Amino acid sequence: MKLSVWGSLELHIYPDAPAVVRALAPDEPVILNRPHAAARAARFFVEKFPGKSLYAVKANPSPELLKVLWASGVTHYDVASIAEVRLVRATLPDATLCFMHPVKTRAAIAEAYGVHGVRTFSLDAHEELEKIVAATTSDAGEAAADLSLCVRLRVSSDYSELSLASKFGVDLVDAAPLLQATRQVADALGICFHVGSQAMTPFAYVQALERVRAAIVDAAVTVDIVDVGGGFPSIYPGMEPPPLEDFFGAIHRAAESLPVSYSSELWCEPGRALCAEYNSMIVRVEKRRGKELYINDGAYGALYDAAHVGWRFPVRSLADDAEGAQEEDFAFYGPTCDDADYMEGPFTLPAGIKAGDYIEVGMLGAYGAAMKTAFNGFGQAEAIETTDEPMASQYLGDRRDPRHSDNVVSLR
Repeated sequence: MKLSVWGSLELHIYPDAPAVVRALAPDEPVILNRPHAAARAARFFVEKFPGKSLYAVKANPSPELLKVLWASGVTHYDVASIAEVRLVRATLPDATLCFMHPVKTRAAIAEAYGVHGVRTFSLDAHEELEKIVAATTSDAGEAAADLSLCVRLRVSSDYSELSLASKFGVDLVDAAPLLQATRQVADALGICFHVGSQAMTPFAYVQALERVRAAIVDAAVTVDIVDVGGGFPSIYPGMEPPPLEDFFGAIHRAAESLPVSYSSELWCEPGRALCAEYNSMIVRVEKRRGKELYINDGAYGALYDAAHVGWRFPVRSLADDAEGAQEEDFAFYGPTCDDADYMEGPFTLPAGIKAGDYIEVGMLGAYGAAMKTAFNGFGQAEAIETTDEPMASQYLGDRRDPRHSDNVVSLR
């Protein structure tokens, strides 16, 4: 039995990508799932983050992944749509769901609250607050008394690879009236923010938490939840972030000094950091044109980010003679007939790579699954489990700190 749904588990388990190629010589892309990598990442956050970790489901909504994270101790889930609410509730009946998209329909709020037991919602405007209150008020006119409402504050994305600073979030100068109004109807009041995807320094969170401090002081409200959002980085070519422990330490120190309730909770919403290492993908070279390789997945598939935001994923040739070969930089074209199906890279591979060769593209667990389409009839991919390690990891314990230098200066 072979399943072709992204994220589903094959009956066969292979040791690594070369073994899959030898056994199957696949014509279509193959997704490699590594449940042990996702479980390790989940345990890391559960044990080391100084608060509560909510998995951001949008990063990879695979039900199999959700079950791995749940089994590894992740009990809270950041859902961004009513479809995600339904998915997680059906997959994990006992999970705590937090509806953290700041703009929602009244119908979605009502279903989330009344049918699926959601009690935590985010917002960034007075009209959204009014909508939440109206949608959770009973037919008898009784307002909900059990809401946890998190006001999203706009913060800088200057220290992240992908900005999330323009679409959502109330400006600091406008935050006080919204916090005060939300406090009046919330059982628990929170402030949340997002520093942007792939934050490359802990200072991003320190700076954002200073803005939280200013908002609390200006509004003079009691805050019960501080949610630092996502942005925790994974490792990609050209992006070597500090260890995650540094982020956790900086967040803990900055949050400890905030003027909040003595019983306040610290939350985070990792997406990429929990699932990037879960998936990689095997693609085949269908044609070579100079330094351009035509492969069988691309901009409308799992490599959306490689095309549209210039993301450089790690790659390696699976050819038997790839070890030690001279390397060159290549660009990719995907399988569709659209010129936009192009990934500039550069992707470093053996200089002699040719049509028929296979490539493993690593660290695709975050957003690859969510962005995949069936445009032009492409997009099918068999999913298989492997037992090897991902191409890069924040969690193996053997990673060299990128800030460390071997240069020794003797002071006399």
